[in-house]
Amino acid sequence: MLAKIYRPAKNAMQSGKALTKQWRLEFELASAPRPDALMGWISGADPNGQVRMSFDTKEAAIAFARAHAIPHQVIEAPETKRQIRAYSDNFAFRRREPWSH
Repeated sequence: MLAKIYRPAKNAMQSGKALTKQWRLEFELASAPRPDALMGWISGADPNGQVRMSFDTKEAAIAFARAHAIPHQVIEAPETKRQIRAYSDNFAFRRREPWSH
């Protein structure tokens, strides 16, 4: 029952980074999910696969895992460089390649 602690990536449909500041603790699946014979839905026998807990800091998530004797793995994602661009940058004189149709 290994748990992974990570910060979730930004959703492709959002422009802000509101939900990426919290740390999440999720359990790895013990067995692969399988389709139900009658309905065709995907089901699994591991109830811990549905558990997702959010924490404000990485240290709080690690402290929770250690307090409950949960083996865990911390996954650090590299910080992305924020690029602020404006429409007028398309027509700037410092532009290296020409902008044309």
